[in-house]
Amino acid sequence: MTTTSAAVPEWALRGLPSVGDPAPDFALDNQYGQPVTLSALRGGPVLVVFYPFAFSPICSSELGQLRDELPSFPAGTRILAVSVDSKYSLRSYAAAQELPFDLLADFWPHGDVARSYGILDLERGTARRATFVLDQAGVVRDVIAAESGTARPLAAYHDALAQL
Repeated sequence: MTTTSAAVPEWALRGLPSVGDPAPDFALDNQYGQPVTLSALRGGPVLVVFYPFAFSPICSSELGQLRDELPSFPAGTRILAVSVDSKYSLRSYAAAQELPFDLLADFWPHGDVARSYGILDLERGTARRATFVLDQAGVVRDVIAAESGTARPLAAYHDALAQL
């Protein structure tokens, strides 16, 4: 597996879907209670952005940067931001941060999707900070990961999407 992050966290080197693998499919409710199924989004690039918690400073900064950069990403790029928060928290968070993309609630069974991607932090009960860059066919083309307390570099998103 390769990642675009300069300092790759140790946990990111094991148990994750590898570059070239199909991304594990899932269906989660977004902030409005509408189901979003990953496999239904084939045909364009998808960023599956796992983050620990809504309203936390680093997560807010990262998602705000993605909001601001979305127009510069390739046409049709979808962002799916996934956390273990409830859809009610995510609705409030999306409104407060003016986030125009789906915030998905991996709330119950708690962290099930994060677990299927190998990034559930069992000690903290949250998703680790990892993004899976998927191509139009739903294949993992890059993984961008960072340790807790460290933001993923925005340039890594541009670099990964440019390779699709």
